[in-house]
Amino acid sequence: MIRIAVFCPNWVGDTVMATPALRALRTHFPDACICGVLRPAAADVLEGLPYFNLRLIWSSRNDHRGARGWRLVRLIRRFAPQVAILFPNSLRTALVARLSGANRIVGYARDGRSFLLTDRLHAPRNHGQWTPIPQVEYYLRLTDRLGCRRDGYRLELETTPLDEERADEVWQKERLTTARRVVVFNPGGAYGPAKLWPPHYFSELARMFVRRLPGTAVLVLCGPGERELAKRIVREAAHPMVRSLAPYRPSIGLSKACVRRADLMITTDSGPRHFAAAFNVPVVTLFGPTDMRWSETYFEKAVHLQVPVSCGPCQLRRCPLDHRCMTALEPELVYEQAMALWRRSSGESLRRSA
Repeated sequence: MIRIAVFCPNWVGDTVMATPALRALRTHFPDACICGVLRPAAADVLEGLPYFNLRLIWSSRNDHRGARGWRLVRLIRRFAPQVAILFPNSLRTALVARLSGANRIVGYARDGRSFLLTDRLHAPRNHGQWTPIPQVEYYLRLTDRLGCRRDGYRLELETTPLDEERADEVWQKERLTTARRVVVFNPGGAYGPAKLWPPHYFSELARMFVRRLPGTAVLVLCGPGERELAKRIVREAAHPMVRSLAPYRPSIGLSKACVRRADLMITTDSGPRHFAAAFNVPVVTLFGPTDMRWSETYFEKAVHLQVPVSCGPCQLRRCPLDHRCMTALEPELVYEQAMALWRRSSGESLRRSA
């Protein structure tokens, strides 16, 4: 039996975009023993999926849920992989894979780690700059190297019974069970403030949904550090059908379950936006400083909104100017595009309230 160690992406969105490649790997090696080496957040994202026979959690300095350093190396060596496939581009990942004793190490030749790889892939470059390539395609090329057959770009996630129990609690306590439709907002983003849409824009957009479309509720998602942002959006919206996850213990699993049962998602260009595609939920993504080509997933129920500006897309975490790329995306435009997407995706005739 072949033993394969899979070093998974570190970021939430990248992890979701890796699911087509992980699915291809499992399909091609149905009898293999596959070990996922995951950061805690990636483990939460992939919970419930049948890709791995076992998991090793790779802890960061601020998270004590798993192993790091030499303890991690010893655990992987105990697994004794024959093949290691590296989704992250880091030198550290390649070094750990080499120390694991794997005979074959597949990864991109980046970050000065070429000498540690046996199968080197080269990301496209143009005049010294990385050429934008959808991350989902970038990852599939890794599994292509192992002979895996693709079955498309479809993102895939699952929820656990506990996730659904917690979402049931939210739906009951926030009176979402009485709503005809639920729109989820994802206003946060770990990348940095340059990706964020102004909170008062989210509040204004929430009022548009609940006032113009009778029976509509808005639920604002939030991570551990985004509760105050969610509370502000709800407070400024000032409507009983605009609610948030701020009163609840935030988790990736709860966010997944809430997105899964939603009718529409409005989101910044951050990791949870990909939950919508994985659960076949129409999604409008608000792009500012980032090049949307990197995160294209070919989801037919998605709309990407970005206002062209002379300084972008700059890929900066903090805007040194006036954040014009995001402030130019006005709520009325987002609402109109969301309605057009909703009609195309659901076939529902949405009546605007007088």
